[in-house]
Amino acid sequence: MTNLKLTVLALSTLFTASCAFAPGGHIDQGGSMFASSDDDFSNADFNKLVETHTISPMLLSELNANQPKPQFNEQLQAAMGNYDYKVGKGDVLLITVWNHPELTIPAGSMRDPVDAGNWVHNDGSIFYPYVGRVKVEGLKVTEIRDILADKLAKYIESPQVDVTVAGFRSQRVYVTGEVQKPGVLPVTNVPMTLIEAVSASGGLTPEADWTTVTLTRNGQERAFNLRELYQQGNTDQNILLQPNDVLHVARNDQNKVFVLGEVRQPKSYMMGRSGMTLAEALADAGGWFEATANAEGVFVIRIADPATGRVADVYQLNAKNATALVLAEQFKLQQRDIVYVTAAPVARWNRVISQLLPSITGLYSLGRFQDDISSN
Repeated sequence: MTNLKLTVLALSTLFTASCAFAPGGHIDQGGSMFASSDDDFSNADFNKLVETHTISPMLLSELNANQPKPQFNEQLQAAMGNYDYKVGKGDVLLITVWNHPELTIPAGSMRDPVDAGNWVHNDGSIFYPYVGRVKVEGLKVTEIRDILADKLAKYIESPQVDVTVAGFRSQRVYVTGEVQKPGVLPVTNVPMTLIEAVSASGGLTPEADWTTVTLTRNGQERAFNLRELYQQGNTDQNILLQPNDVLHVARNDQNKVFVLGEVRQPKSYMMGRSGMTLAEALADAGGWFEATANAEGVFVIRIADPATGRVADVYQLNAKNATALVLAEQFKLQQRDIVYVTAAPVARWNRVISQLLPSITGLYSLGRFQDDISSN
């Protein structure tokens, strides 16, 4: 998070300075964003920290090729098919011995099964007539049935025993964050998946970021994206929950983009649950100023994956041709993207960026250093 804040700060400083000294930017016709410079940092140095791309049909094909496709989650189906509830402390068992009602409901026929059932005590056992104390914690109901039938056979000829769980009280999962009814859900004999837990909690709130759902299990965290599950049918984003799982749905505070530069309403914009395209972001900002904006310089600055060692990926759209807006409609933004519309000619904007490179490098190195300290 520290690295992210520092990077955003660096990029914000970059664009503020570019407006002050030489507003506007440009990518030349050859597709290279940065012209040669006599400054201390060469193109090669800059390209170690920033990778540039021209928004084109080929680029969109590459980006869309990485989109998840609908698929059948065989692992999830196998887990659900092999699921079997195991009894725990606090559960209530309803034990039926056919043709022996005195053993089935010893407390009377008018009571609720939960009240009349056999409570699993804190030592994990129950007490049953003729059988005595039986350890049942961690067993399946079929295993408990076989144990009782075997022990009752000493007193009853060919006993027919059935065991069910009347009260599921021992195991639970926790759902927190931006759901309508955050709280505790009991684990039952019906397998419960991530999406079912969210639904049982009333669904998502309007403030929920459904791209960031975190599952904590045994101290380990795993992130899931409900947008991929709902809209793209990616069932890999669903999982069978286990006792004591904690499911957290984040707020959408971070789910925004920043539109800056020569636009009519420069500010941050929240992304909807269906995401936001570059064209939508520009439209929400009221479009650019025709008199001052350089339509060749519509940029999207995106925080790079830390594993790459870069600061940012920069995408440029040449919108002088109105048909380029079709490309803008197909270019999907990601949260925390910065959309910047320039005003000045190419070379001056390039020069400003080159001059700011030492500061960006320092902030990037500082962020990496602080992240290394926190990880150790």
